[in-house]
Amino acid sequence: MPSPIPGAAVDSHAHVFHQGLALANTRRHTPDYDATLAEYLGLLDAHGMSHGVLVQPSFLGTDNSHLVEALRAAPARLRGVAVVAQDAAESELQVLADAGVVGIRLNLFGLDTPDLRTPAWQALLARVNALGWHVEVHLQAARLDGVLPALLAAGCRIVVDHFGRPDPALGVLDAGFQYLLRQADSGRVWVKLAAPYRNWAAPACAASGRLATQQLLDAYTPERLMWGSDWPHTEHRHLASYPAATQWLDAWIDDPAQRRTVLADTPLRLFQFQGDAP
Repeated sequence: MPSPIPGAAVDSHAHVFHQGLALANTRRHTPDYDATLAEYLGLLDAHGMSHGVLVQPSFLGTDNSHLVEALRAAPARLRGVAVVAQDAAESELQVLADAGVVGIRLNLFGLDTPDLRTPAWQALLARVNALGWHVEVHLQAARLDGVLPALLAAGCRIVVDHFGRPDPALGVLDAGFQYLLRQADSGRVWVKLAAPYRNWAAPACAASGRLATQQLLDAYTPERLMWGSDWPHTEHRHLASYPAATQWLDAWIDDPAQRRTVLADTPLRLFQFQGDAP
């Protein structure tokens, strides 16, 4: 395995889009502003981030064309996580892979939990595995046990978004969050330390994020945790900023070596910035 890139730091979760793009018919949010690639790359530069991971926004559905365009504009610096249809063609997946996509996202907020054991899903997950991709999961912590077992049984590597999305009223006491902690033993689950404001109301989000981070560190170690800015903080722009997101990480993890692993070593490997699939 290649050595970590000296001086690297990876933002593992951000979105780019602009008004006028075709929107999914079923969506929870319609932004009235632009979040451009140029702006994002400028934020990476300003905050010492060498690399970024662009995640397909839910409101763009399975049309990944803008994501692909962004990845092609900065291929050495960016990787992507796409949203694809269950019956996505092999050729479509290969185009995404060639552009720098390294995973698919299952954003199940507001949607029923799919039966991932069906032949169609199993076929897609097998193609995802063959490409060396991971499956990123975004849903409430209480629903994780309805998704993770089937993904693990299919041999997938799994990335869980936003601390696992525990119930704001329960925090780390949420049974779903405690279930997530136990999945560390699988060796095939990673968790993103990102967007505490999606779980806890300000001003408690920083302190609550620290408590959750400590429990995740104990269960997963830094080798399977990553940090993400969640820029441009859709639906929560009044609560967050890029500087705040970096400051939260400093508050959550005191140890510089652990921060180095979370910011660089782990995401460089998982998102294949070093050229070799894990």
